[in-house]
Amino acid sequence: MTAMRTVRTLALLLPLLLLPATAARAGDGVLAATLDNGLRVLLLEDHRSPIVSFQVWYRVGSRNEARGATGIAHLLEHMMFKGTPAHGPRQFARIVEQNGGHDNAFTSQDVTAYYVDIAADRIDLVLELEADRMHNLLLDPKDIDSERQVVIEERRTRTEDDPGGFLGEEVGSIAFKAHPYGYPIIGWVEDLKRITPAEIRAFYRAYYVPNNAIVVAVGDFHAPELLEKITRRFGPIPRGPAPPPVLAVEPPQNGERRVVVRKQAQLPIVYLAWHAPNQRSADAPALEVLSTVLSGGRASRLYRHLIYERQLALEAGGDYNYFSLDPNLFWFWATPMPGKTPEELERALLAEMDRLKTEPVRDEELDRAKNQTEASFVFQADSVHRRASLLARFELIGDHALMDSFVGRIRTVTAADLMRVARTWFPPDRKTVGVLLPTP
Repeated sequence: MTAMRTVRTLALLLPLLLLPATAARAGDGVLAATLDNGLRVLLLEDHRSPIVSFQVWYRVGSRNEARGATGIAHLLEHMMFKGTPAHGPRQFARIVEQNGGHDNAFTSQDVTAYYVDIAADRIDLVLELEADRMHNLLLDPKDIDSERQVVIEERRTRTEDDPGGFLGEEVGSIAFKAHPYGYPIIGWVEDLKRITPAEIRAFYRAYYVPNNAIVVAVGDFHAPELLEKITRRFGPIPRGPAPPPVLAVEPPQNGERRVVVRKQAQLPIVYLAWHAPNQRSADAPALEVLSTVLSGGRASRLYRHLIYERQLALEAGGDYNYFSLDPNLFWFWATPMPGKTPEELERALLAEMDRLKTEPVRDEELDRAKNQTEASFVFQADSVHRRASLLARFELIGDHALMDSFVGRIRTVTAADLMRVARTWFPPDRKTVGVLLPTP
């Protein structure tokens, strides 16, 4: 990306004079600013294609919900497409589509994010639409009742009728006693049926405020000009009170926890999970690499040992959430081959973890896992959408500039680090086990 020119024309000079005092161009080319109302803005020019990914990330997810109101963050995500006085129900997506763009959204434990990928010359339209629904959402009771049925049906198809989703929800609910990470993101069906329009409006007013949001754009634009436009559109939206902090801290797990469920399914499923630290810990890079060693594709140990060599498992996988705002779970799972039992598979999964505690990972295997992690990270730069998402994720955990040190932290991981974190974070008496047994 080219360096910012001091003066191009008078038309560009004037917007520069209007930029927020906190605006600064970082060494990575990102123009970062915080508007007077608290809105955080990150802009990165990428002139390879005439497109822009414009994203708004709100610092709110299922982590911010109260007992009895689970699923409200995700339900509100649906309502964000139901219109404002200026743009009626379902007009947002229709207008974006008519202008050749693509829009969508997602809710996670920590965040709710909205994005539009569109031709660069349509960015003014996106600014108008996003600023409008940040502050002027209708939240009509009839639309809320209609959309709650949509979410309940979504829950049925993605969780209740999906064996893997069903078991994962049960494991999460017993792994966490105090922290809201134990709530399903989509919510419990009893809560979805009960949540009132007044609660949704209060949730919207509390969390959908500029001082709780990050605007990220990557694409074919001139950053100072776009920042001036964002300031003009979003700047008048008033700052809200600081959203209530999440104070819950999950206590240490005392003893193994286990859940066995019976569900209509073709094959059993076995889940194993341990509590693990997030990116604030010095162990986070080693845990990221360890997850790749265990479950990162066809070169991983679970695939090679359980699926390919022993033909014990039909499928296997796992995950570690490096970007989690609070300490979360390190978990992996497998589905046994027909004729194999869940007990055999659980023993095999535990044996793979025990092996990591007692045998150093070979240099070749370690280098492959680190290269795989680095390549997955670097390849995201090929997409303006993924580059914008990465900027937002690193900003959420502290600062978008942390992105520059991620690969370096991965490269420093040693075989001794992997053995140490395996011994530290995966004691056999603190695991959470989930087993799904098929019913006819």
